[in-house]
Amino acid sequence: MTIASSTARPPVPTPASSTASHPARTSASATMDSATAFAALALAAVSWDGTLTLAGSRALRHCLDYRAPYREYGDAAMVRLMDTLLAQLRSKGAQHLMVEAAEALTLQQRATAYAVAAEIMRSDGPLSADEQNILANLAATLELPAADITRVLAVMNLLHAELS
Repeated sequence: MTIASSTARPPVPTPASSTASHPARTSASATMDSATAFAALALAAVSWDGTLTLAGSRALRHCLDYRAPYREYGDAAMVRLMDTLLAQLRSKGAQHLMVEAAEALTLQQRATAYAVAAEIMRSDGPLSADEQNILANLAATLELPAADITRVLAVMNLLHAELS
């Protein structure tokens, strides 16, 4: 993945991982900090079927570019992060990467990650049956309330509605 930037950015500090907010989380999350986990969920969502489309890669870049802490990452740090996550995606698969990443996030981060995943999956058109299934599995993995899921999907329908 190529990350273009016209200005130099400071190096990125590595955030500490925390599992204190969710006692049921396993030690697997100790290997992934929240920033890495959030990006992992976004990448897994955009390439769940083994294909990274142009629309999906644009949506992935957009969801990370404006959001802290990624907007502070230098080009080299973003390339390293994506290279690391792509290697994990290839070795573990999208589903396993999503599960591991979910373990490293707080409830609020999991809700945001779900919304981002839904946005990314909608980036190339209406949700297919497979995409709906992936989102349902992701919502269960993230332990999100049904009301939150319904609201997110309703907003995605509004954001991606045809104008004609």
